[in-house]
Amino acid sequence: MSKTVVITRKCIYGTIAFALLTRILGLIMTQIGGVTGEQLRSFIERIEKLEQEKADLMQHIRDVYAEAKGSGYDAKIMRQIVRLRKMEDQARREQEELLDLYKNAVGL
Repeated sequence: MSKTVVITRKCIYGTIAFALLTRILGLIMTQIGGVTGEQLRSFIERIEKLEQEKADLMQHIRDVYAEAKGSGYDAKIMRQIVRLRKMEDQARREQEELLDLYKNAVGL
């Protein structure tokens, strides 16, 4: 005995109503807190892209330090020089003076 499925208007309208309700709820859920899901997704994707670019740049920097080390330079000292060059002159002088003061205090 085969079963025949009869689709009634009630069933069709229920399906359409369910689809519309799902769509409306989806729109509401994507706009919670005044931010759409699409906008949030866009921000997250941009951040992820920048994080990847940052990782790539960090790898390039490590490669340069490795190249310099291969040429006989001390990478640790080079990192200190880079850090000092980022500082303002006055801040660097103060740090150097404090370092000298502490070195003298411990007899170096």
